[in-house]
Amino acid sequence: MQLTTFSDYALRVLMYAGARGERLITIDETARAYDISRAHLMKVVNLLIKAGYLRGVRGRSGGFTLARPAGSINLGAVIRATEPDFALVECFNPSNCCAISRFCRLPNILNEALNAFVNTLDRYTLADLLGGAYDFALPLPGPGVRRGPHFDTSQA
Repeated sequence: MQLTTFSDYALRVLMYAGARGERLITIDETARAYDISRAHLMKVVNLLIKAGYLRGVRGRSGGFTLARPAGSINLGAVIRATEPDFALVECFNPSNCCAISRFCRLPNILNEALNAFVNTLDRYTLADLLGGAYDFALPLPGPGVRRGPHFDTSQA
């Protein structure tokens, strides 16, 4: 499973806004800090405002900030709001045409895994991402540290 770029950017915007406290930040500022598309970021910010995670201020000196404390922004809820589709396999779609759907047990297992994924995110808030320091106040230029999946192989 892979989160969409939209969800990735939504989490980045929330972390960036959370690191700045009450200060209004702009889409341009955030796009420059993360070196991402301004146009795409506008869509992300608009959704986050509509969903109540950000507060937007229009006008020449406008911008956005968190609409509520970081500790009340649940990561599972953010992902549910930003991910368009949790259909991991064809049979999760209403237009399912899989020939083995009637007797296949895979969907039950994948649904259990998907629920575990989202339930784990439900245990965390934006405050957990920010930690005690303002790590996102000055993003470093260039690519970040790559981290891949971290699986417990002792059960294999």
